[in-house]
This record gives sequence, C-alpha cells and structure tokens, in this order.
Amino acid sequence: MSNNHGAEETPAEHEVPEDDRVIASAFRYSILIFAAIAIVGLALAWWLNRAPEVVPLTERPLAGPESAMVEDESQPPPVRFSEQSRAAGITFVHVNGAYGEQLLPETMGSGVAVIDYDNDGRQDLLFVNAEAWPWRAADESAGPVASQALYRNAGGGRFEDVSAAAGLDKSFYGVGVATADYDGDGFTDIFITALGENRLFRNDGQGRFEERTSDAGVAGAADAWSTSAAFFDYDGDSDLDLFVTNYVLWSRDIDLEVDYQLTGIGRAYGPPANYAGTHNYLYRNEGNGQFTDVSAEAGIEVVNAATGQPAGKGLAVVPFDHDADGWTDIAVANDTVRNFLYRNLGDGRFEEIGAQAGLAFDNQGNATGAMGIDAAVINESEDLAVAIGNFANEMTSFYVARGGSGQFTDEAIVTGVGPDSRKSLSFGLFFFDFDLDGRLDMLQTNGHVEDDINVVQPSQQYAQPSQLFWNCGQNCQREFVKVPDSEAGDLATPVVGRGATYLDYDEDGDLDLVITQVERPPLLLRNEQDLGHHWLRVSLAGKPPNTNAIGARVELKAGGKRQIRVVNPSRSYLSQVELPVTFGLGELAGPVEITVNWPDGTLSTHTQAEIDRPIILRQP
Repeated sequence: MSNNHGAEETPAEHEVPEDDRVIASAFRYSILIFAAIAIVGLALAWWLNRAPEVVPLTERPLAGPESAMVEDESQPPPVRFSEQSRAAGITFVHVNGAYGEQLLPETMGSGVAVIDYDNDGRQDLLFVNAEAWPWRAADESAGPVASQALYRNAGGGRFEDVSAAAGLDKSFYGVGVATADYDGDGFTDIFITALGENRLFRNDGQGRFEERTSDAGVAGAADAWSTSAAFFDYDGDSDLDLFVTNYVLWSRDIDLEVDYQLTGIGRAYGPPANYAGTHNYLYRNEGNGQFTDVSAEAGIEVVNAATGQPAGKGLAVVPFDHDADGWTDIAVANDTVRNFLYRNLGDGRFEEIGAQAGLAFDNQGNATGAMGIDAAVINESEDLAVAIGNFANEMTSFYVARGGSGQFTDEAIVTGVGPDSRKSLSFGLFFFDFDLDGRLDMLQTNGHVEDDINVVQPSQQYAQPSQLFWNCGQNCQREFVKVPDSEAGDLATPVVGRGATYLDYDEDGDLDLVITQVERPPLLLRNEQDLGHHWLRVSLAGKPPNTNAIGARVELKAGGKRQIRVVNPSRSYLSQVELPVTFGLGELAGPVEITVNWPDGTLSTHTQAEIDRPIILRQP
C-alpha cells in the first residue's frame, strides 16, 4: 500500500497508535459515567429512606358535570316477580318443528300479544305458534297439532283457553303478531306474520275471528319470512296502515346447502350472514277493509348500494316520531346489517336515514345482531332513547337523542346498560315502569340460539336469565342499574327467551310480564312489588276509524314533574304490549294533569283528582 509521499507503511505502524488513543479516551469517559451513576444511586437511596414529611391534606370536591354524582347511585328497590302461568291456567307450549336438521327458523321463536278482544277491560293474551314441518309425515311429528292460542282473562288472576271458540285454533308456521282495530268497528283485530303467507283475522264483535287475509290483500309472498309488524297511521288519514318486517331469503334447500357447522357440535344454526336480505312491506289502508302494497313507491325498499340487492334483514319494528314533526317514523332492527330509520316525509314517502341519524351502527361503528327494539322518552329532559337487543358478546345498543334532538348517539356504556348486557343474547326488549316511581325502566329477555353452545363457548348457556335495568335517574352515576338476579325472583330463571310483553293482568296497578320461549311454555310473571307507590292507568277511546287512538301522545304532570307516553303497542320482539299506558307516581298522591295530543292533532287536557285506578279518556 502507498501514500501520497510514496513511503511504504505496514497497517500496524499506521493504525494501532490511533486505536489506543480512542480506547484510552473511552475508558476515561466510562470512569466518569460510572462515578456519576454511583452518586445518583446514593442520593436516591438517601431520599427513599429519609423520614417522611407530614403535609396537611385539604379535600376538594371533584370537578365534573353539575348533574354527575349529585346523589349516590341508589340500589334498585325490593321488587320481585313470581311465575304464575300454570296457576293462572296457561298451558300453551311453543312448537318449532325441530327434528334434527337444524333449520334456521327453529331458533327464532314466536311472539305474544296483549289484546282486549272482548272489550271487557281485562287484558287477554294471544300466543303465536309454529307447527311441524309440512314435508314430515304425520306419524313422524310427535304430539298434538300445534295452533295459535287465545287466552281470555277471566279475572281473579285466571285465564281460560278460548282458541277454538274464537276461531283462532289455526295451524301454520306463525312468527310475530300485531293487533289493532283496522276497520274502525271498535273491536281489535289480529295480524299474524308467518314463514310463508301472513294471516289477518277480523274480530266480529261476538267473540270470534274471521280470516280476511285474501280480501284485505296482506298475505305477502308465499316464500317470504315475515317477522314483526305494526299498525300505525303513516299518511294522516286516520285509518291504520300496516308495516311488516321481513327477515332473510330462506328455504330448506338453501339452509341445507349452506350447511353451517360448528366445531365440536357439527351441523348448527347458521347466522343470517349466510342468507340474502329482503324488502319490508308497507300496506296502505284504503278504508274499505282492503290494503294496497305501497312499499316501493313509499321508499320502504332499501337496496345495498354495492350489489343492488335488498339490504334489510328485519326482526323488529317500532313506530315513533323521532324528530317531533308530527309524522310517525319507523325504526327497524336488522340482524347483522345496518338498522333502518325511515323518516316520514309527510307526503306518503319515507327516507331511510339510519346512518345519518346515528341509529344504524353501534358505538364501535359496527352492524350488530339486532333483535328486539323499543323507543321512549326516558326522563324529564325529554331524552329520547331507542334500545336494541343484540347477539352474545355485543352490548345492547342504547341510542339517545338528548333533548329530543333527533340525532342519536349509542350511550350503552355511559348509561350503564352496556357492560351488564354484553354477555347475553337478547331478544324481547321494552321500557316500562316496574316499580311505579315515575321513571321508565328496561327489560330484556335472553337465550341463545344453539342448544349446545356451552360445548364450544363455556361462557355461554342456551337458557339465560332475563335482565331488568332500573332507571336510577339523571342524578345517578349510571342512569340504569341492573337489578341483581338474587332480587328479581323468578324473573332470574334461565329461559330460552324470545317474545316479551307487559300487562296488568291481575288489575292491581303494577305491570306484570310475559316471556315466550322456544319449544317451552311461556312465563307469566306477576309483579309482587309492595312499595306503596301511587299510579294511574290511562286508556284512550278515539274516534273511528282509529278507535284505540294509536299514535296519541299522553303527557302527565304532577308534583312539578312530567312523564310522556305514546299509545303504541308494537315494540319488543315479534310482540305487542297492552294499549293502556301506566304512569307511576311514586309518593305523589295527586291531583294530576293529563294532556292528550290525539292522532288527528287535537289537544285535550284533563285534571284527575283520584288516582290508583284505571281511567278512560275520550277524544273530543
């Protein structure tokens, strides 16, 4: 190797002295660094072992929203429910036709409706039933022929089966139910959804029902799978129109071709993601006993923008006026696809705005396995809530539009509903005041769809306890508090819950419950509360053709507080609640002021001095 001067050097002669200087310098710096570390360590040891200095502590309240934690989070009151179905004379047992093929409709259960069919003031019960599959021979289908079942409330806490006498002992694969006086004759009629053609039964006023499906034009497609339904007046002409939700495109052949399997179980009930969506129906009441399908022209048929195919997989529906414009809107709980909110434009058309209004997805931006649904004004601030029960490991969605703004946010976590509902698979769901304190509480009934789910998911059970959420009030840390199973009585019994409703069947003023199950008897749960709270039950007598005043808004003022109810029996899952609206008054002993905004826009105000009783208000 040569340099610029031409003198020859070896590598050792050139590089070693320079390396020594670098190493020596690094060694000196290392000594300084280690010395510094030692000094810091000694200082730290002295600091940690020094005598502590006592400093006086001054408590200061936590800053936060004015309403937060003003009160301690109270515990739910002592209210228990006791199972009374057999004692009350209810012997109904649901049939789903299952025989081992694991066909999807077998999992979904059926609904229950509260209906005063004979106008005697007592609340009767209609149970929807399915049947054995038609391709099976009669000798393969064990047990008696299944049919729909009507139980008349005989008073004294007893019911009697009048299915045959009423002409409702019909066998078909029933799913959901809606009840209303569709022809304006003063007697409540029955619409039952089905796997296949739906059925409409007209109440003749003499205790019998006549099928009018064909005459009315509401059968739907022969290969459809309809689920929930609702009567309401969408076009403002006073008669009641009919909305029907449809689930997925299903047949036995499609189901067997999908051949959904679970490891450790084998063939299982597959999720709706394996099936195509469908369109819902909207039928306009023509006022002559007939309906016209206006689904397409009214904007009810929603398609997937990417595929052009039907986007909905509807399981439940609730009519309500989400934007307070006087026109009834429709919310639909869709299973595994976005939920719908049909905004009523007031000209016979609807606009689907679920995503814009904040109802389409949960708080993570996901579509959920949505089943039951309800909507209500839940507090004095007029916050409007829409609750939707979801699949296991999905919290119940709890959408709130603060101050009735019409813009929703999923507040499942902050309201307290989310954490306790995450594990459950929820179906029937509704708001009601179980302790008569004037605040609307929430119930959801639960149960899995796979009877062997515990084999593959140890945290899940087929039968699950229903859950009751007590409304603690806006001044609590969490507005809704789960009632402990140990305090709920028979309501905590694990069930394969599906439909759910409420009624005052024993006429004591508080609200009792009915829960349907898959292939099992229903539960009639009597409310055993004894809190001494006052109450008022209000029934409305509207002018024909809307004789039950469906859609009316009832406002009660007492003791400087206000409560709001809407006459709308269509809610929960495949089911109908009672028509009378119940106001809990707590310790307030009256008088109360009641304002009714009737469906035609008429206002009437009533002062009620006597409470703890049912009353009837008539449309002026």
